[in-house]
Amino acid sequence: MKKVNCLGDLCPIPVIKTKKELQKMKSGESVMVVTDHSCTLEALVDLFKNYDVKFDYDEVINGVWEITITRL
Repeated sequence: MKKVNCLGDLCPIPVIKTKKELQKMKSGESVMVVTDHSCTLEALVDLFKNYDVKFDYDEVINGVWEITITRL
């Protein structure tokens, strides 16, 4: 699984980085985005709502999220 480190990145940088990775992915592949900005999760869900992807996310420590996006 590819990991995209977005710690310290402000929007829209995490969205841009994630979109680049998603364009490279094939069906069944996943990317994990690590971020410390809560708006990133909302922005990614909103951006990719019309894509054929599945989202899983977890706040692994207070203020840090791991967002896994799988291309279906």
